[in-house]
This record gives sequence, structure tokens and C-alpha cells, in this order.
Amino acid sequence: MTGLVVEGGGMKCAYTAGILDGFLDSGIHFDYAIGVSAGASCIASFLAGQKDRNRRFFVDHIDDSGYMGFSSLLKSGSFFGLEYIYMDMTGSKGKDPLDYEKMMNSGTDFRIVATDAKTGKPHYFRKEEIKKDDYRFFMATCALPVMCKPVKIYEREFFDGGCSDSIPYAKALRDGCDKIVVVLCRPLDTVRTPQKYMGLIRRKLKDYPETVKDLLHRHESYNDQLRGLKELVEEGKAYVFAPEQNLDINTYTKDKKKLQSFYDLAESDYLKKEESFKEFFSK
Repeated sequence: MTGLVVEGGGMKCAYTAGILDGFLDSGIHFDYAIGVSAGASCIASFLAGQKDRNRRFFVDHIDDSGYMGFSSLLKSGSFFGLEYIYMDMTGSKGKDPLDYEKMMNSGTDFRIVATDAKTGKPHYFRKEEIKKDDYRFFMATCALPVMCKPVKIYEREFFDGGCSDSIPYAKALRDGCDKIVVVLCRPLDTVRTPQKYMGLIRRKLKDYPETVKDLLHRHESYNDQLRGLKELVEEGKAYVFAPEQNLDINTYTKDKKKLQSFYDLAESDYLKKEESFKEFFSK
């Protein structure tokens, strides 16, 4: 079974959008897919076969007043307008709706990673739990601590999945994948540094001490995951798409030209790697 694993990264996932559109152009189908934060929402559009939809969300729509910014923070309590993006825009009557039926009928076992705000543990929502026009699972996996309020589902609160399982390839392997394709939006040689502003984070998240612990140690777990991923590549069990550089883009970038360039870079990277990727994929 071949699995697709996609990390999060906010606006950095413009790169992810370009790689997944390359998969669509090539008619690639995965048995299993698991995504974190914006990476999970990218998978949804991919499974629905909606080429260019992800690019639009990282480039065309970012000037919408409800998308992100301090006006959204004041209005909704979240820097990213999660309800605007994943309910208003994504719903069947929204500005850029997700093709729910195609996503659900894709034949791919799809999981969405979120972090239980109280326990700090990862929670893996299944595709079958998603109801049409109720996309709180995507809101939950994208709810960055401090910058966003936790999202309540099943009477529990959830934060961004990257807090507890940034690159969830281990879950894919546990679920039966014998090889995986991993899409990163940071270079593979990234070395994550300790979280800044931990004093502020502790104050803002005083009701969620286990999530604070996740953030305190996130750089260690992320770097460990990258080391493990490199070993899987050497063993021939994993294939990785990752940019060689970040093009001065971060989680909150709103520069359309930079974001479009990152998407274009991904399209170019996919074409360069297409032959070796298909060879890995077809084995």
C-alpha cells in the first residue's frame, strides 16, 4: 500500500499545492493519505481532483478580508480566519467550494491530524467522519496555538496537528503502508530551532500545559522525524518532494508574487523528479 504524507506550514504549502497538482496531471492515485494543518486541506482538494484549487487558496484568495490578519484576530479570535476559509469559502455555496462527493468517493483512506489541546497527543480523524459543509476537522488541524483559538469537536478542543505529529509518516506505516511519498514545504536539510516566545506562549496557553510541552520540544521531535525520514529514503521506503530553498516565505506570508513563485517552483521540481518518482511509485 502506497501512502501520501503531507506536512503543514501555513502559506509555505503553496509549494505543496504545486506538487499535488503535478500528481493530478500524472493521474497519480494513493491508497492512503495523511496530512497536517494546511497540508491536510491540500490533500482534500487533491482527492477531489480539483486542480488549481489549492493554488487559489494560497495566492488568489489571500486578500479577502476574512482570510487572515489582525482584523480577523480581532473579529474571530484567530489570526487565520479558519471559519471563513473552511466553512464559508469551502462549503457547497461558498466562493471556492470543495467537491465533497469526489473527495469522499476517491477510494483513498484519508486521515487528518490534530492535537488534543488538553492531552497534547495527536488525534487522527478519518475521512468518514467529515460531513458535507462541516469542515471543522480542517479548522482543527490548522488552529495554531496562540494565533488561533482551539476548535471544539466531540466536546474536546483541538489545536494544529503539527504540535504533536508534524510529519506523520510513522502513522502511515503503522496503518499498513509499505512505502510512502512525503511532501514537505521546507528543505529536507532543515534543522528546526527551539520555539521562540515561550514565556508568552505559557501565559496564553496556561489552560493547556500539555500543548505547551509539545511546543517546547517541537524542534526536537521535528528534527528526529527528519532524521528518520532520511533513513527511510535510504532504505527505498520513502520518496520526498521538498524545496531546496524557502524563497523567503513563512507561515504568514501575504506576498502574492512570492507565493506564486513557490507554487511555480514546485511545478518545476515535480517535472524534474517525475521520472524517478514514477519509478519509485510503480515498484
